[in-house]
Amino acid sequence: MAYVIAEPCIGTKDAACVDACPVDCIHPKKDNEKFPSAEQLYIDPVECIDCGACVPVCPVSAIFALDDLPEKWAAYAQTNSEYYGR
Repeated sequence: MAYVIAEPCIGTKDAACVDACPVDCIHPKKDNEKFPSAEQLYIDPVECIDCGACVPVCPVSAIFALDDLPEKWAAYAQTNSEYYGR
């Protein structure tokens, strides 16, 4: 897993990161039926290519490299993986 979306995304779900991702690994998208009920956006830990394009466009600074994920949000690494059934 390269990047993780953490707590600041909850309730925001700004899609700038989705648009910036060159490999389409951030979901759900606004046109997906799961979007309204999703608590946050999630990065697919297998599909992510570790490019970091999503980080600077996140308006709430919710995206972290796994090694830089604050301890208080460590559980979000598992949350992201679980969303994709991994």
